[in-house]
Amino acid sequence: MTVYFIGAGPGDPELITVKGQRLIRRCPVIIYAGSLVPTAVLEGHCAETVVNSAELHLEQIIDLIKTAHAKGQDVARVHSGDPSLYGAIGEQIRHLRELDIPFEIIPGVTATAACAALLGAELTLPDISQSVILTRYADKTAMPAGEELGNLAQHGATMAIHLGVNHLEKILAELLPHYGADCPIAVIHRATWPDQDWVTGTLEDIAEKVAAKGFRRTALILVGRVLGSDHFSESSLYRAGHAHLYRP
Repeated sequence: MTVYFIGAGPGDPELITVKGQRLIRRCPVIIYAGSLVPTAVLEGHCAETVVNSAELHLEQIIDLIKTAHAKGQDVARVHSGDPSLYGAIGEQIRHLRELDIPFEIIPGVTATAACAALLGAELTLPDISQSVILTRYADKTAMPAGEELGNLAQHGATMAIHLGVNHLEKILAELLPHYGADCPIAVIHRATWPDQDWVTGTLEDIAEKVAAKGFRRTALILVGRVLGSDHFSESSLYRAGHAHLYRP
């Protein structure tokens, strides 16, 4: 018996991995995060037990897994995006290790990757940014020392900010001294869902644009010079005259 933490991707049911889909279709128990995972992801399943974890607390989820373990039943524990990023799987895994219940993590497409695709953007351009910082806004859960947005913004790297659209004004105030008012920014709402929407702008004007859209939750903030520049060097990988293992 194994618990499979499966990344369902950002919303589009076709963006789940082949392995994740195969496991969902064969596991006799499915526990899925119904607030962010569309039921279309579960199509074709033959599970005898399907539970929406959005209605449960942690202990209830673990109890379901314990019951499945006693019956020798594999569990598809389906999370949105990639479960290793803000998936709250760490606390579940801690319980599973204490109970000696086997588990495996199946990666998924991240919201950041989905948003970059919608914008038609590469997040790591030569000369502009070669790093991507994935972070969140400190609200109910405080950020560890040194991980406040102002500290991270000092790097000037491309940044993806989760769980922050309701605090956009405060976020902009922390970013402005480091990125500048003209720095490109995008706010993407429910990427890859049927009602997906987004706005682009600069740190100076994005707040007004987001307010006009009425985005309140389930939105990702992407900021960085990579979103608005065509002035960067070509990579060495495909440069004529650059030899490597596959092109002597």
